[in-house]
Amino acid sequence: MTTPVCATASRAASPKPSYLSYPSFSSYVRARGPVLLRTARSLTANPCDAEDLLQTALTKTYVAWERIEDHRALDGYVRRALLNTRTSQWRKRKVDEFACDELPEPSGVPSPDPAEQQVLHDAMWRAVMKLPDRQRAMVVLRYYEDLSEAQTAEVLGVSVGTVKSAVSRALGKLREDPELAPVR
Repeated sequence: MTTPVCATASRAASPKPSYLSYPSFSSYVRARGPVLLRTARSLTANPCDAEDLLQTALTKTYVAWERIEDHRALDGYVRRALLNTRTSQWRKRKVDEFACDELPEPSGVPSPDPAEQQVLHDAMWRAVMKLPDRQRAMVVLRYYEDLSEAQTAEVLGVSVGTVKSAVSRALGKLREDPELAPVR
């Protein structure tokens, strides 16, 4: 058997797992892991994200293990690392990406042509303008201004029944208008 020339070469040839460098750290993680995981779950919506968050916080704790003077306050240190890590993730995250079974894009339904919409809009206004003044006022207040029947009656100084019957007759006339036939 040969003896290595360099002491660091012997360490590199047979590296110890990192968790064995600080036995007190591994015993701390075994003892307090479930409690810390519950804390991480309270900071995230997804249990898998909570596990990742805890691993990141424990990695930060492991790196600073020798600098931590009071090992009785480790829970507070790890909780602060959890909170700081979560805050950093929240600040860095610009767009959330979620895997889903179906794409959120609308299926091949074509959007209406703006020119056709304008033609329909113009035809509707021409048909409304053909109505008698009182019916036109009630249709405009009821459907374009989105007032209730009672509000329309109050604005025009008529009864609610008058509004109902006049709007019904006006809608009947609009249904019969030949310009609006393509809409039906």
